[in-house]
Amino acid sequence: MAGGPARLADIAAQAGVSEATVSRVLNGKSGVSTTTRQAVLAALDLLGYERPARLQARSAGLIGLITPELSNPIFPAFAQVMVQGLTREGYTPVLCTQNPGGATEDELTETLVDRGVSGIIYVSGLHADSTADMDRYVKLAGRGVPFVMVNGYTERVSAPFVSTDDRAAMRLAVNHLAELGHERIGLAVGPRRFVPVLRKIESFVTHMRSTLSVSADDAEDLVQHSLFTVEGGQAAANALMDKGCTAIVCGSDLMAFGAIRAVRQRGLSVPRDISVVGFDDSPLIVFADPPLTTLRQPVEAMGQAAVRALLEEITGNPTPHAEYVFLPELVVRGSTGAAPRA
Repeated sequence: MAGGPARLADIAAQAGVSEATVSRVLNGKSGVSTTTRQAVLAALDLLGYERPARLQARSAGLIGLITPELSNPIFPAFAQVMVQGLTREGYTPVLCTQNPGGATEDELTETLVDRGVSGIIYVSGLHADSTADMDRYVKLAGRGVPFVMVNGYTERVSAPFVSTDDRAAMRLAVNHLAELGHERIGLAVGPRRFVPVLRKIESFVTHMRSTLSVSADDAEDLVQHSLFTVEGGQAAANALMDKGCTAIVCGSDLMAFGAIRAVRQRGLSVPRDISVVGFDDSPLIVFADPPLTTLRQPVEAMGQAAVRALLEEITGNPTPHAEYVFLPELVVRGSTGAAPRA
């Protein structure tokens, strides 16, 4: 690098590393962690030095990540894992979120394609809506844009899908609550049209029948549809408690927070009177009181798998266009307990 050691010293001081490390990064040598390499490049940019040509060419292209709103912390959690994975491989992630009244998924897709992205990862997008038109994805594939879907499988789209096993999740939840003596178990979920919701209901009904000998009609009656929000969980929990439920399985941790609020507003307590199970094990969980029993989505493994599948699509070695299903884990904490005595 022209200008000699003084400039190396400036960059080293700014990045908080040795001059030798700066030299290794600028000369493209191995043995430097990704974090340190990024710190040196950031220092270079901050001090106004032009990056050497070999480092300018490091970006392998843009990758679009399209997620729903970020108020549910499970979506930022997925985004963080995928951003880290893509950055490690030299790609530049572009995070796009759908906010109410903001850009639609189709508009975001069009913007990303116009920017020349190398590929797109959709998290819980329209592909998860069983009533949506899937032609949008067929057309996208026809334009030569690789993509991967997270949560929400459909046979109508040819792409790699990465999903949490919603059926296994309901089996784990119902068995756990049945072992605690609960017989009236309710399910609070979002709108029925979403594939993960349909799978949860199917498995919930199956295991209520096999584990507790509840008829299919009675089990269906213990399913309450609402919104995937705190308020939605609160409304659903009130309806399920009116039906005599002593335990409630929720479709998200946010809904579980709402369910706990509904229980307390009735002067009851969790888990002495009503047991509550969440879904996601999102970062919000640390604020739960009592600590929330929940079904943990394997976010790290799923995010990494989505990135790998997309990069293989981009490099021309595509994985089979199928669904890759990841097992959730039941994390038992303080919000579930023995069924109250009659």
